[in-house]
Amino acid sequence: MPPKKQKTDNTAMRELKRDLKAGAPKRLYLFHGEEAFLRDYYLGRLKESLLPARLEDFNLHTAKGRECSVEWIAQAVDCLPMMSERTLVIVTDFDLSALGEGQRNRLLEVLEALPDYCCLVFVYDVLPYKADGRSKLAALLKKEGAVVEFRRQEQGDLTDWICRQFQKAGKTVDTEDARYLIFLCGDLMHDLASEIAKAAAYAGQTRVTRADMDAVAVPKTEAVVFQMTDALARKDFDKAASVLADLLHSREAPIMILSVMGKYFRQLYTARLYLDAGRSRGEFMELWGMKSSYQGDKLMDAARRFSLPWCRYAVRRCAETDILLKNTYGQEGETLTALLMELASGRRTAL
Repeated sequence: MPPKKQKTDNTAMRELKRDLKAGAPKRLYLFHGEEAFLRDYYLGRLKESLLPARLEDFNLHTAKGRECSVEWIAQAVDCLPMMSERTLVIVTDFDLSALGEGQRNRLLEVLEALPDYCCLVFVYDVLPYKADGRSKLAALLKKEGAVVEFRRQEQGDLTDWICRQFQKAGKTVDTEDARYLIFLCGDLMHDLASEIAKAAAYAGQTRVTRADMDAVAVPKTEAVVFQMTDALARKDFDKAASVLADLLHSREAPIMILSVMGKYFRQLYTARLYLDAGRSRGEFMELWGMKSSYQGDKLMDAARRFSLPWCRYAVRRCAETDILLKNTYGQEGETLTALLMELASGRRTAL
């Protein structure tokens, strides 16, 4: 079973919102995290707050990766604002961990003496942010409360956001259907935004339905395999076999398909354990870090139809098939189909 996720401190995010609301951003920020949509949104808010309209070219200074250097940063922060109270300096994917000692010390001097008129933002997009808690630079960033992590949103917040996005497009959506969209397309807001736009444009009525989403959305591979395995759990072998054939025809890697199948049956096994222990769906979803209650409901319902020994058997057969796939070539499709047929037989014996 996956380890229970620990909640992380998000004080810097709350302070960023407070700073923007007060119209007084700090002099220094560092943005990183998986949720690029949210990161770009707050970068936009910073620009709106700091840069007067039509004067961006004079007061906005940007550099990316190897285009940047400590000296470029030093020169950029020293540029005085023009017809504005402040300037904005955005440095993207600048590898702080790769700096030599001399450069780190020079950058530390620059950051400690940032002028009040400047707002300097380090942004990590392609390059991951590596925090070294032992360095003086990391200590300064922590002291300033400047490191803002843009994490994937919780289901409740994400569901509310999806509903608001549909409203902006002149549409409505049920809460459960919004959660279904999270299951279908994942929980990254950038991906969801484009799928919301497509579903809203496609829907012929005010309320957007699951049928509208299924018609135009590009589902994640994990969602498609989940639907296949769920059909298997419902003893709908024809549906499961049809989905598997489509996946193989689209050249989805068999090892990837099996990986998601294995995850499904591990989750099914966990759900069966939780049912036997009288524990809730919410506890089960928290353990697996699920964002979609649609997925949690499906798994709990499926677990009620299988015994604990069969769930254990299914997990074992997926693991054994994984070894077989990695040691044989040319028959991956046949191997997966054979596993699907075996599990569809509903064997409940624990081996």
